[in-house]
This record gives sequence, C-alpha cells and structure tokens, in this order.
Amino acid sequence: MRQATLFLAVVLSFAAAAPVFADGAAGEAKFRELYKELIETNTALSNGSCTLAAERLSARLKAAGFADADLHPFSATDHPKEGGLVAIYPGRDPKLKAVLLLAHIDVVEAKREDWTRDPFTLVEENGYFYARGAVDDKAEAAVWVDTLIRFKEEHFRPLRTVKMALTCGEETAGAFNGAEWLVKNQRELIDAAFAVNEGASGELDAEGHKIALEVQAGEKAAQNYRLEVTNPGGHSSRPMKDNAIYRLALALTRISGYEFPPQFTDGNRGYFTGMAQIQKAKGNTEVADAMLTLVKSPTDAKAIALVSAKDPSWNATLRTTCVATMLDAGHATNALPQRARANINCRIFPGVSAESVRAKLVELVADPAVTVTTLDIRGPSSPPPPLTPQIMAPVEKLAKEFFPGVPVLPILQPGATDGQFLTAAGIPTYGIGALFLGPDLGHIHGLNEYVNVKSLLESRDFLYRLIKIYSDQK
Repeated sequence: MRQATLFLAVVLSFAAAAPVFADGAAGEAKFRELYKELIETNTALSNGSCTLAAERLSARLKAAGFADADLHPFSATDHPKEGGLVAIYPGRDPKLKAVLLLAHIDVVEAKREDWTRDPFTLVEENGYFYARGAVDDKAEAAVWVDTLIRFKEEHFRPLRTVKMALTCGEETAGAFNGAEWLVKNQRELIDAAFAVNEGASGELDAEGHKIALEVQAGEKAAQNYRLEVTNPGGHSSRPMKDNAIYRLALALTRISGYEFPPQFTDGNRGYFTGMAQIQKAKGNTEVADAMLTLVKSPTDAKAIALVSAKDPSWNATLRTTCVATMLDAGHATNALPQRARANINCRIFPGVSAESVRAKLVELVADPAVTVTTLDIRGPSSPPPPLTPQIMAPVEKLAKEFFPGVPVLPILQPGATDGQFLTAAGIPTYGIGALFLGPDLGHIHGLNEYVNVKSLLESRDFLYRLIKIYSDQK
C-alpha cells in the first residue's frame, strides 16, 4: 500500500511537471559559454585551481540573481586551490528534505605534448567537443549550474529545496576531498533526501546505436595495496635464486590467475536482466541465455564464465577485481635488486572489507617474503541505495520522451565516485546522466577526451526536466 501511494505521488508530480523547456538559441548559447569557461579553467591537481573554477561559477549564479546567503564557497586552509561551492535554491516546503546535485570539478592530469589538441581549450570538431573534463565531470557540473540558473530565470518554486555541491579531489586518492569534507564538517549544508551524481550514462554499441540508459545504484570501492620484497642484493655477476624481482613476479602471476567469486545486488541483477533482452534482440542468444541463467542461478559457473569473458565491464560489475598497475624494482643495472614493489589496484564489491581482500592477496601470494600492505583508504564502503519508484519512475518516463525504445537499466558501478561518502553518511546517492557514450567511454581519463555535442545538449535538457520532477515530489 505504501509503495502504491508513493507511485501515485510520482504520477501526480508528472502531471504538474512542465513540458520540455524550450529556452531556445539564447539558452543554449549561455550554456555553451558556461561549459567552455569551466573546461578552460584548469582544475588538475598539479597546476590548476578548483577554487578559481568555483569562484567563476559562483559569479554566474550571482549574476542570475542568487543571493550571497545562498552561495557557500568552501576550502581548507592547507588546500587553498582545492575549494568548492554549495548553492541553495529554496523550496516551498521546509519540512521536505532537499534534492542534492553533486559533481566534482577537478580533472585527471593531461599533458599537452600527448594530446592532439590543447586539453584545456574546448575544441568543437565534426559534432564533438574535445577537452579534458569534457565528460568527467565538467559536463554534469555545467548542467547543474545551468539548471539552477534556468530555475531562477523562470521563477520556478519547487516543493523541495534543491542544493548543489561542486567539489574537488575526486580524481586523486589521498588529496583533499571536498565531498568528504562537507560530510564531516558541514553536513547540514548538504543534507538531503537523496543526491544525483555522476556514475552512469547512456550506452552505445560499437555502431553508435543507443542500447540502454543506465542508473547507478551502488558502486565498488577503490583500494590500493603494495606488494614489496626486500633482499640484501649483491653483484649481478653472481646471480642467486633468491631474487626480489623474481619473487615479486611469481606473486603477481599468482594474483593474475585468480578471479574473485561473483556477487549480486539489485543493480547488477537488474542490469543483466535487461541486457539479456537487448542481447537477445541482437541475435546473441547464447549470451542472453547465460545472463538470465546467472541471475536465476548465481552459482552457475558456466554462465558466469561466458558472460565474464565477453566484456570486461560485465566481468567488473560481477565481482571484486584486482590488477597490477605499477612496478618499481632495483637500484642499478649491474646489481641484484634489493627491493621490488608493485601496486595492486582493487575495486571492491559493496559489503566486502578491504582487510578481507588484503588477506586474500596474502593467501594468493603464498610467500612470507612478500609483504602486502593496505595503502590509503579512500573512503567508507556502503550498501547500494534502494531503487525506489521515486527515483526510477521519473527517469523511465523521461527516457520514453527523449529516447524512445531505449530501456532504462540499473547498474552497479565498477568505478568509484564521491557518492561513496554521501551514501555512507545516509544520503542515498544515484548516478544519473543522459550522455550516450560508446565502448571507449569518450576516452575518459585518457587522451583526447570527447563528447558528442548533440548528446550533451540532450543531457542538459533531460537532467533539467528530471530535477524539476524530483524537486516537486512530496
């Protein structure tokens, strides 16, 4: 009965929602200007400033009519360039908890000599934008600022307050993290019924066809471990069997041959159930049948092996994964190595502890000479947020309007976002976006990051409409 009442409230909110907002060429031009300014404000940790980006976005909100009392810049004294911004758009009913819009404005490092174009100049070519942060995550950050400006220009008065938190530090483990700082120091400023964040997108196949729109419900936790072997070493003209590099190499080989057991949440169950229908429609009946089998019988080794081998993303959403990412060994070309180190990057399934993964690595290494150390813990692990009608129904309704025939699928995100800090603190956080990306994910974190211009503009309108619905729900 309670779910039926909630669903009725969602349906009624649809009726109250405005039709597609047609702000025309002027509105699109202002968005492009905002997006360009944010992209071209370098926010890489080594040589950029999130604080400057936050100040520029705050100035745009103020120019749109936001009062100083509703704009809350923040930073830590020992991290002056890693500041952020919280903006408040008041709702009509103070008893209803807010909707929080979360986005990080820092970006992965980018070297000009490696890129085809300047990574910190927005370039539009052949229907695509190229730049560092074109997708991750300045696309959504720009959309959130633009959405609040559109609300202000329309004099829109939602039931719920809408809050926006733009933060730094998401891309760098061990750096100052704005989302974590807000949770620990100014929780009341960002407190909300739920948050909308990065972490999901539209999925394109290799031919560029839209096949699914995803909603992130939960994510894996990133954790690094260091494997290390030390040895007295010696002269390279007198090789010995006890060699630090060889022992480390054997340890890495043992880890590489192991697969953690599959696990399931509502997110990856829902994803494989829906993806099975997509694969069946494409004629991939063997894969489709295997997906349906593993959902019904999570211990079916044959089905799990087939699905895991077909796509690294499918494998990643099924289990904890660990992979070697860095090596450092030896001190001279003519000396036996005195030390050999490797970094193992694990993406840990929700509910699995970092210590249990470390213990498994020790077991796999099976060599007391190889130490396994847990490095900085990025943040808390938390259970996936619930996939309620309040969250899913508006996405499904808008998907039918914007992308007819494209199903909405929940996912468990193999990567990590700042949502882990909020969800663990009691603010359920969902990854929702309408950017459609191909198998290369728009080269996020890589060279020549890009996004389709038309898709970005569609995502802008989709998210604007979605937040309007969410903010008018009781």
